[in-house]
Amino acid sequence: MEKHLFNLKFAAKELDRNSRKSEKDEKTEKLKCKKAIQKGNIEGARIHAENAIRQKNQALNYLRMSARIDAVASRVQTAITTKRVTQSLGGVVKAMDSAMKSMNLEKISQIMDKFEKQFEDLDVQTQTMESAMSSTTTITAPENQVDSLMQQVADEAGLELNMELPAGETGSVGTATAASTEQDDLSKRLAQLRQM
Repeated sequence: MEKHLFNLKFAAKELDRNSRKSEKDEKTEKLKCKKAIQKGNIEGARIHAENAIRQKNQALNYLRMSARIDAVASRVQTAITTKRVTQSLGGVVKAMDSAMKSMNLEKISQIMDKFEKQFEDLDVQTQTMESAMSSTTTITAPENQVDSLMQQVADEAGLELNMELPAGETGSVGTATAASTEQDDLSKRLAQLRQM
């Protein structure tokens, strides 16, 4: 049983490592997306944004699987601990029987202390397992995020993203106000300062 527990913990760590690698790849793809936007390569930026979203979803999936395996490992650990506690309790009961026969009150008190400690250890294990199980739910990201990610990367870099809107969506854009024009001017000046 301990061998299976080790394998489960190893698998959870491997998935966690893969999740971190996917997060790193996501950052790399975002950087490539930013560079493509700077060069005016919208199609290339779109491809890098799609790759970034795919890496983000993959990182979440790895993390979700790691959490689920961790939960199973906690259950196995609890089973192993429960088996040990049960064996210990059996020994305690035998020791109590012999202590009761001799009526050695000090020995009975020591055995009862040990008995209570075993139950406290079992409570700690159970609480740990319950907290691990309750934290295994992770949030899934919406599927269609390419445009918003590209806009976010452009905004963070202080770039203007010139994307053609599909037909039918132009009516929702509206006219630019003085405040948004002023904001655009500030963004352009900030971008120019960063290039210096």
